[in-house]
Amino acid sequence: MKKKNVIDIMEMKKNNIKITMLTAYDHVMASILDEAGTDMLLVGDTMGMVVFGHQTTLKVTLEDSIRHTQAVAQGAKSALVIGDLPFGTFQVSPEEAVRNSVKLVQEGNAEAIKLEGGSERVTSIEKILDAGIPVMGHLGLTPQSYHKFGGFKVQARSEESARFILNEAKALEKAGIFALVLEAIPWEVAKKITEAISIPTIGIGAGPYCDGQVLVTYDMLGYFDFKAKFVKRYANIKDQILLAVQQYNKEVREKVFPDLTFSYEMPSSK
Repeated sequence: MKKKNVIDIMEMKKNNIKITMLTAYDHVMASILDEAGTDMLLVGDTMGMVVFGHQTTLKVTLEDSIRHTQAVAQGAKSALVIGDLPFGTFQVSPEEAVRNSVKLVQEGNAEAIKLEGGSERVTSIEKILDAGIPVMGHLGLTPQSYHKFGGFKVQARSEESARFILNEAKALEKAGIFALVLEAIPWEVAKKITEAISIPTIGIGAGPYCDGQVLVTYDMLGYFDFKAKFVKRYANIKDQILLAVQQYNKEVREKVFPDLTFSYEMPSSK
């Protein structure tokens, strides 16, 4: 299967083909998502919460992102691999943003990077693009602004804030991003943005009118008891894992597993 690139993703919007993106943090999951035909794999800073158990994404380091992107890239034969720039790796200066983006591509094997923020990131985006690295933008609920927003809250619910985010989307498009994540905003606002810009919008909690969708894979597979409003569960993996491990523990304790069927034996002396 042909390896997807950013041009392929942009063409999907022009051809009215919906785009799929899921998060991945390791080789095995990346291989499965890739085999299923997922268009893009995001090595998101959500790893801070779902992999490391933090309350926010803010503790993820560049080294974390590099290492996990390396693993995902090994499993992505077709999907486009996007590395997420963690908090603190691009806010200080455009030069640092470029330097860390280069590391994520050179060492992590990312094929594009994602960063949060609007017009205040335009200079950094342009310099990253000058370095030959495609950029995905991210507006709406940007988790790295957790403290600024006072938590994980839906954004752009007033006319003023809706106009603001539309203008921010246009600014990012003009800067040269190839796609834009819209997170936790009213569907009406996401629809207006999608119609107003020529690049693909990827929604998460932004309604059905975006050009594509992204979910945290652990959420849609039911690894956690908590479920946000915008998450549809396509499986309940946690229940299956619990049953399997409980059965394993039971069989080991009752001396049922392993029996000789699962054991090696001495070769025949004949």
